[in-house]
Amino acid sequence: MYYSKRIGQSVLVFLLALTVTFALYRMLPFGPVEMVRNHLMQQMIEQGSSPSPQQMERINAMVQTYTGIDPSKPWYVAYYDYLRNIIVYQDFGRSIFKNRPVFDILFEAMPWSLFISIYGLALGTTVSLLLGAVMAYNEGGTFDTGMTIFSIANTTVPYYIVAILSLIVFSFSLGWLPSGGRMDPNTTAGLNLPFIVGVVKHAILPVFSSFIAGFGGALAFRGNCIREMGEGYIRVARLRGISQGRIAIRYVGRNALLPVYTSIMMGIAGIFGSSIILETIFNYPAMGLVTYNALLNRDYPLIMGSFIFFTSITLLGILIADLTYGVIDPRVKGGSEREAY
Repeated sequence: MYYSKRIGQSVLVFLLALTVTFALYRMLPFGPVEMVRNHLMQQMIEQGSSPSPQQMERINAMVQTYTGIDPSKPWYVAYYDYLRNIIVYQDFGRSIFKNRPVFDILFEAMPWSLFISIYGLALGTTVSLLLGAVMAYNEGGTFDTGMTIFSIANTTVPYYIVAILSLIVFSFSLGWLPSGGRMDPNTTAGLNLPFIVGVVKHAILPVFSSFIAGFGGALAFRGNCIREMGEGYIRVARLRGISQGRIAIRYVGRNALLPVYTSIMMGIAGIFGSSIILETIFNYPAMGLVTYNALLNRDYPLIMGSFIFFTSITLLGILIADLTYGVIDPRVKGGSEREAY
């Protein structure tokens, strides 16, 4: 029942997001549909011809091709066609400036965004959890004090500042790493060492910046560990002679992870929002840079497609957190008890 409810809520929110994009297309005055039509008419006028009724029909057909919405149909019929095209056929329309299907553009760019975002977040989260645990077990010591100051400074400095500074130092000043792109243009794509080395070198700075963005959980995990170590069941476990390593991992670590688990899963979704800035700084051609260029060019079909993609990723991160919480915490059977509180 719990799983069905969560999945149903996610589907409902996704449909709401599609409805919002349809409303932006169809109902706003001077919205994307009108902008696309005006753009096509302007191109025709620049070619020295005045749009005739037959040409206007052709323009309306082209508007439908680009946006996936037929402006000549009633809104409820167009809404049904819009949902069907996206859900059944994965047809998000056609990019105005790239003149390619939006889904193909985003689908090609997404693996590169996943590559730099997931690796950066995974490294940042893993290191922050390990440091938080070590800080908790050395509470009040030199290491704890120093890492606390560093963690506070890290959370106050925006990740894009780190990205700009790392670009200036390691690319422009030292010349160790490339300043843009996602691969070496002089290599052939495939499973060969030069290509792989080029991909890794181009990804180091974006991954490092994503690592910094995902590094903020050390202090929260430290506080959770300290609180758990003060619980009575930990003292009982020590009296029973259970090894310190088992207590640290099985009892303290696992229970301290629970309050930050949902935040970690939300971080997977949130890091894609930051990728727009990150990929623009490093000129890394992936989802973020594609979206930014679409905004600059007023490529509305591509903008709306990116919005749907980012919404889907966010919903997926929240859904995974909800569905797996019961696995992390056996006391919560599918999350139903958690809802009771």
